Amino acid sequence: MIALEPHAQSWIKHFVMGNEFINSIDRWCLWLNGIAPKELRSLSQVSKRVAAVKLFREKSKREKTQQMADFPTSFGEPRQPKQSYLAIPKVSSERRSFVPMDFLSADVIAGDKLFTMVEASLFHFGVLTSTMHMAWMRTTCGRLKSDYSYSNTIVYNNFPWPVELLFSDQKEPLAGIKPARSAIESGAQAVLDARAQFPGSSLADLYDPLAMPPALLKAHQKLDAAVDKAYELHSGDVKGKKSYKTDAERVAFLFELYQRLTSLLPAVKPRKISKKRV
Repeated sequence: MIALEPHAQSWIKHFVMGNEFINSIDRWCLWLNGIAPKELRSLSQVSKRVAAVKLFREKSKREKTQQMADFPTSFGEPRQPKQSYLAIPKVSSERRSFVPMDFLSADVIAGDKLFTMVEASLFHFGVLTSTMHMAWMRTTCGRLKSDYSYSNTIVYNNFPWPVELLFSDQKEPLAGIKPARSAIESGAQAVLDARAQFPGSSLADLYDPLAMPPALLKAHQKLDAAVDKAYELHSGDVKGKKSYKTDAERVAFLFELYQRLTSLLPAVKPRKISKKRV
C-alpha cells in the first residue's frame, strides 16, 4: 500500500489481536478517523479499499453490518482508546505462569481479542501481572480448549484488589499504604525493565516456561512479594500470608476477601466437625 501510495502512510497503523500482541507479529490497518474528504479522494488506493468495505457491508446478511455500509471509513465496532492503554489478551497459553500484558500507544489499534485498560498505572499493571491475580484468573476464567480465556466481567470485575491501596492519594492515608503501593510500582517497573533487556524477544518468547530469562523471573518474584505484602498489611479482618505454597492457598484467601468486600454480613466461619461418634 505505502509503495503504491506513499501519502497514505499517516493513515496506516499497527493492528493487533491477541496473537499479534503476544507473538510480535506485524499487521496493519487503515485507520481513517478524522480524514478530510478531499484527502481521501486524493488517495486512490485507499479509496478503492473503502469502496470494497462499503460493498462488503452492503452484501452482509447482518443488519448492523448493512447499516455500517454508510460509514465505510470507520471500524464496525470501534473501541480504540484515545490514549495509551494496558493491553490484556483474551486468550493465553496454559503453559505460561503469567498472562502477558503490556502498555501500548494509542496509535496501536486494538482488535477484539484484546482487552484495553485506559488510565492504567504501574500499580494496576503490577497487581494484574502478579501471581496473586494469576491464581485468581486460573480459577475463575473460562477455557478455549485448554488455554486461558480471560474475562473482563468474571475475572477482572470480580477480582478483590487490595482496596485501600487504590485510594492512597487521600489526604491522610492509612499507615504503610504509600510504601506498599510504591513497592508494587517499583516491582512493576522492574518487570518492564527486565523485558527491555531483550528487545528482539516477543512476549511469547519472554514468558515461555523454558526460555523465560532469569532476570525477568526474579523481577516477577520481587513484584509478587510486594503484592503479597500489600494484601497482608491491608486486608482488614481477612489476613493474608507472607508467602503462599500453592495457588489453592492464594485463591482461598482471595475468596474470603471477596466475601468480605461484597457482603454486609461478616464471613461465616465453617463449624468444626466433632470426631466423637454419636
